[in-house]
Amino acid sequence: MSKGCIFTDKDGSFTLNNANGKTGLYFPLASEKGLKSAISPTLNGDLKIDQNSFLLEPASIEDLSERRGGRNFWILRAGHTPWSVTGASVWQMAEGKEETVVNAKIMRHGISRLSSDGDISASVETFIPVDSTEEIHMVTIENTGDKPMTFEFVSAVPIYGRSADNIRDHRHVTSLLTQIYVNQRGVCVKPTLSFDERGHKLNERIYYVEGFDEFGEAPAYFYPEIAGFVGEGGNLEMPMTLLKGETGVKPGFKTAGGEAMGAFGFKACTLEPGESTVYITIVGTAESGDPEKENTLRYKNPSDVEKTLSETESYWASKQNISIHTGDENFDGFMKWVSFQPELRRLFGCSFLPHHDYGRGGKGWRDLWQDCLALLLYDPDSVKELLFNNFKGMRVDGTNATIIGDRPGEFKADRNGIPRVWMDHGVWPLMTTALYLDETDDLEFLMRETEYYRDGLVNRGRKQDRDWDGETLKLLDKEGRVYEGSLLEHLLIENLTALLDVGEHNILALRGADWNDAMDMAPDRGESVAFTHAYVGNLKTLASIMKRLYQKGIREISLLKEIGPLLDISPETEADPSKKREILDRFADSVMPAVSGDRIFADTKKLSETLTDRADRMADFLREQEWTEDSHPRFNGYYDNNGRPLERGKNKPHMTLTGQVFAIMSGVATEDEIKDITLSADALLFDEACGGYRLNTNFDEIKTDMGRMFGFAYGEKENGAVFSHMAVMYGNALFRRRFAKEGYKALYTLYKQSMDFEKSVIYPGIPEYFGKNGRGLYHYLTGAASWYVYTVVTELFGIKGEEGDLAIEPKLLKSIFDKNGKATIKLPFRNRPHEIEFVNESRLEYGEYRIRSVEVPEGFAFENRGDRAIVKYKESMAEETVKVTVVLG
Repeated sequence: MSKGCIFTDKDGSFTLNNANGKTGLYFPLASEKGLKSAISPTLNGDLKIDQNSFLLEPASIEDLSERRGGRNFWILRAGHTPWSVTGASVWQMAEGKEETVVNAKIMRHGISRLSSDGDISASVETFIPVDSTEEIHMVTIENTGDKPMTFEFVSAVPIYGRSADNIRDHRHVTSLLTQIYVNQRGVCVKPTLSFDERGHKLNERIYYVEGFDEFGEAPAYFYPEIAGFVGEGGNLEMPMTLLKGETGVKPGFKTAGGEAMGAFGFKACTLEPGESTVYITIVGTAESGDPEKENTLRYKNPSDVEKTLSETESYWASKQNISIHTGDENFDGFMKWVSFQPELRRLFGCSFLPHHDYGRGGKGWRDLWQDCLALLLYDPDSVKELLFNNFKGMRVDGTNATIIGDRPGEFKADRNGIPRVWMDHGVWPLMTTALYLDETDDLEFLMRETEYYRDGLVNRGRKQDRDWDGETLKLLDKEGRVYEGSLLEHLLIENLTALLDVGEHNILALRGADWNDAMDMAPDRGESVAFTHAYVGNLKTLASIMKRLYQKGIREISLLKEIGPLLDISPETEADPSKKREILDRFADSVMPAVSGDRIFADTKKLSETLTDRADRMADFLREQEWTEDSHPRFNGYYDNNGRPLERGKNKPHMTLTGQVFAIMSGVATEDEIKDITLSADALLFDEACGGYRLNTNFDEIKTDMGRMFGFAYGEKENGAVFSHMAVMYGNALFRRRFAKEGYKALYTLYKQSMDFEKSVIYPGIPEYFGKNGRGLYHYLTGAASWYVYTVVTELFGIKGEEGDLAIEPKLLKSIFDKNGKATIKLPFRNRPHEIEFVNESRLEYGEYRIRSVEVPEGFAFENRGDRAIVKYKESMAEETVKVTVVLG
């Protein structure tokens, strides 16, 4: 593999030499207060609170290398051109002799650079305090020459200070709203108005750049406007003011109506050979404040900053609850970053990094649930209320809100009334809730009641309620009271309505799209075989839950009366798409504009049997209708808007990975069919040079009867890229069905591609996808990370909850063990740290070994069933790590 990113410790810290030799690199920083940063090796990138509050100019991926307006720090020496610590200087770029070295750890970014004459060594450590809206830069300058060096240090950060919308929409006009103040420590900007042609508002938010030296001394002079800083004929990489030695203004200066610059210089400093000094620059924002006063006075000197950095590192380290030890140290380090990516999704949502230049913040529905998969493995108790609040976004017709609020449990009406329904949305809540139940055995959670979301979209988005008042966002009963149903009722409605929403082939209607958002042009006759499999799997899960409730003594559950017709679908009705639609339409009409509020009681044992029978019938139907026998046997995954099967009837065989994943995961595919699928996937979809399994074959046409994906270049994004999320789910599905070797291949090739820096050109972690040249794109904010962690923990290492107890069922291949035949995983379970070591001294392959013995702490009971062990969980107040040794043989 490439020696690009080299791990320097067991916590995922890494170094990368010559980082300025690659374009498109960026690193995420954030705080719990909402500040979000993207920073490149040249300190380009942006900094923001939300869509309307950007401190630095918004940056898409091309802007990282094409724009000049990044964070910069300059050294001024007599007889030399200004020298940039970041290398963002036309003079240094013309020489091309300097290299940037990146040193990074989770939520801490560092660069270092040596001047071409060898006289100056400089480094910049950047972080965001966990409790603030400030990005802090610690710049260290060292005299690495053999003579005393006298210089002036200048910090230069352009202040954008407004909405991302204003990049093209009234960029100059909004600069006329700017009011600029110079205080003792820096430059502060307070626009007069928040510009919005629908209604301008008085602005209170301030943006600032302030700094001090190692003695806590403030700057000596300031350049508060870009125009005045760069000078005529200059730019931010060639500031004429610095070249000509022109000093700026003093504290107390005010101006207005221009692009602001957070630039300031310090009094001259002399360093003897080997001596160094430190400068601090803070880029921040506040909802309100006095722009004429300093905003950073809690920091008196660099030691205050160091203390805050230490506290910030400790906080984020506490979020890294999973670590592994295998025979591959790179894989162990890679997993540190993958396991942190769900935290980044929590902080960033699906926007605000250079590739993620769409949306206005927040998450989508499936993101709410899938990100919880990894979070549940860390601390299920803390995720419990998050799950509960997520249920508040479900409509009583089985669909859900698509606009997610900023606070847990907050959902917003789509004011445009766009009737968009993703048919896969009902799958994810049950999958995630089932994991919570396995981890905790908290079946009472299902009995908790909460409201349903309500807006003007009814009958699963097919109709609009013209009488909706536009304000009521909770479902009411006939008496005008807010109706609340159990979480189990929510799950039943969500899945049972989806299973009735079928097309002409008796397959679930595709509607706006399924998991693949780009299959968005088949709303009339499109059908998703892939997610019909998934809902069959959910039926089995619901049946299992009903059985567990019955065994726990819960013989009946209370449900909304209108649900009755959904609970027992006869075989005759099951075979008739029109009858299914009639039942769904009658139900949808019965719950709008209000529900009765009346209840019925369902027998849990009978319901378990009914759901099981229905799942079995549907599985038989799918195997009979959708299995495709040709040169590469597989399942058809979709029907297009002309009612034609997407993967059959072509001149050459076509295949979608999604169409196979859920057939395997749900249990629909038989073992023989899985063997055929894996061979077909290897032949039609596998591309090792691009990271593994592509999402689909090349259909060689722009299918306007299927979706926009077919307009993308093949091998990019949803059209045939190695899409990490589905590739990981393919691995997960194979592991579940005990095809461990095949499942590991899917995981390993993604890891190998990610860590091959010369190909992927990304920092450690897993991207959304690998493009046609194998480059990693849309890094960090991907649901693939949650699924990767979930799969490594629950399938590869086999650590699962089973009705609250700890189940251990390893599927570790012999190549994973270290030279001593050992592999270890550390993670929390039931709020206690656990360390589980697997010993395979004979280096047996999966399928050859069984669990020979289990060592557990005194007082813990366990059962050894050969292929799996069950450690009986014991309540204890002790904080010590629970150590378990599993000997394989």
